Amino acid sequence: MQMQHLGREIKVAHEKKDNDVDQEVTSDEGEHLARLNANLAKVEELSKRLVAAMGQRGSSDAGLQGPGQELYLKAGMAYWAEMVSNPSKILEQQAQYWGQAMTHFMEMQDALAAGKMPLLPDDDLPSDKRFANPLWRTHPYFNFVRHQYVMGSEAIRQAVADLEGLEPKDKQRVDFFASQVIELFSPTNYFATNPDALEKAVETEGESLVHGLENLVRDMEAHHGEILPTLADPDAFEVGGNIGTTEGSVVYRNRMMELIQYAPKTEKVHKTPLIIFPPWINKFYILDLKPQNSLINWIVEQGYTLFVVSWKNPDASYADVGIEDYVNEGYLTAIDEVKAITGEKQVNTIGYCIAGTTLNMTLALMKRRGDKSIKSATFFTTLTDFSEQGEFTPFLQDDFVDAIERQVDQDGILDSYFMSRTFSFLRSKDLIYGPAVRNYMMGEAPPAFDLLYWNGDSTNLPGKMAKQYLRGLCQGDALASGTFELMGETLDLKDVTVPVCAIACETDHIAAWTDSFRGVTKMGAKDKTFILSESGHIAGIVNPPSKKKYGHYTNPEVSGASKDWLTAATYNEGSWWPRWQDWLAKRSGAKVNARIPGADGREILAPAPGTYVKEGKAA
Repeated sequence: MQMQHLGREIKVAHEKKDNDVDQEVTSDEGEHLARLNANLAKVEELSKRLVAAMGQRGSSDAGLQGPGQELYLKAGMAYWAEMVSNPSKILEQQAQYWGQAMTHFMEMQDALAAGKMPLLPDDDLPSDKRFANPLWRTHPYFNFVRHQYVMGSEAIRQAVADLEGLEPKDKQRVDFFASQVIELFSPTNYFATNPDALEKAVETEGESLVHGLENLVRDMEAHHGEILPTLADPDAFEVGGNIGTTEGSVVYRNRMMELIQYAPKTEKVHKTPLIIFPPWINKFYILDLKPQNSLINWIVEQGYTLFVVSWKNPDASYADVGIEDYVNEGYLTAIDEVKAITGEKQVNTIGYCIAGTTLNMTLALMKRRGDKSIKSATFFTTLTDFSEQGEFTPFLQDDFVDAIERQVDQDGILDSYFMSRTFSFLRSKDLIYGPAVRNYMMGEAPPAFDLLYWNGDSTNLPGKMAKQYLRGLCQGDALASGTFELMGETLDLKDVTVPVCAIACETDHIAAWTDSFRGVTKMGAKDKTFILSESGHIAGIVNPPSKKKYGHYTNPEVSGASKDWLTAATYNEGSWWPRWQDWLAKRSGAKVNARIPGADGREILAPAPGTYVKEGKAA
């Protein structure tokens, strides 16, 4: 309503000016006023839609909105304990901040009184692209606001850093949530203190505000009253149209997954087929965005019979689906189908992220059953040892997990909205506030960016599976400790004995490479390869050789501490894909005639990318 109020003030100002000067409005002024009035009318209509969208907001557990009261109590007690034991330290911190803020204010007042420009230099401020507009340096108001924000932010960080008497996990959580407060109150997030948004509103005669409100209403309508900024143009891409286009066919389908067999691109292929198990938190086409960076297309071009599992996007009817169902009706069934299609006794496998974690469970289960169907396993950014929770620590404590359990008990699923929001808050400046400013205040359309489009096309998680994963693996670390029970067996990483190749990413916010490495060292395989790619969870994996962008580290000794492994590792220019392909080729047998989907006589159910991948498409 702030934009609506501002518009009315502008309108009243125009009308008052017309009455005061009592002169005829020129043609240009009339056109400007007509456009402004038209935009104000649009704001009125959009405001009604906004109210209606807010009314669609369903009930969600309050525990999902922030940390529990226990954390506030612990932080408060630690602060007051410090105040009692060392009051001078606390008072010194507060006095220092108050002194800086007041001194800055008085300097500005004195300079204004003397008719000077009260500007402070930027030399002592951290570089921040949010403050790129020259007005932050040249305009007294914005210069003052920015410096006050920096002072306040530093005071909060210092206060948290000096807290004593908290457990490490509690200290990490307080630090994380304090950082979220700092990001939330950045002056760039508010119209009155964002020079870019103010300038554009004036230049466009309010049209940017109309477009921004349209974007806000669209997002709230799409998320049932919740705010989650759209990161990419939802109309710029079509799965199976301009992304996810590698030729293939759905050759099997059940309630859990579709199995896609890709058409060969070579006359001869390796004898042993390859199956990719992607994560079911997002869609598989991250590995097939476009031909230039498609790992799926590249693997087929190297001469492999490739199968990819496309998971079902579950609804409330999947509430009782657990990890055992993913293993039985996903992994084991896919392996059996691929063996039947190709006539081979063994397959090679890839598991990405959570699908890599579950592939480890499947391997341990098959070892206990004496099933040798898997010849080798590759893991992309996979965690199996959760003894350290990394950047997810703030969200993996009982207050949040209890709230998730209550929510999935109510809904049957963990809605994709909660997952998307959680991942976004790990990089809130880039994935929440930055897009919100561009979309809502600047009125810009989201970019046509395939990676961000995929990021917004997330999926739900079955209720039972979500609880098993959070309680048993993330909190209980049961797989690494050898106590995870599944399908009548107690699973242990030491039962993963097939040759393994693990690829982790240096700046991964989701699966820290040090944690991934630690899990690999606990596997029972004698044949282990570990590759550390530069960049993050996605860009480090989707890193085609043609780009020559990110390099990778190798060290044949996969044991000991991760820091020692990296110290002794060799840096290699370019993508890890060719190195991994050399490893895989040695475990994929001789070349045979290429296999055509459907050649074994089975029915082709749909062309790739199939039907499941299009369910629940992000709006």
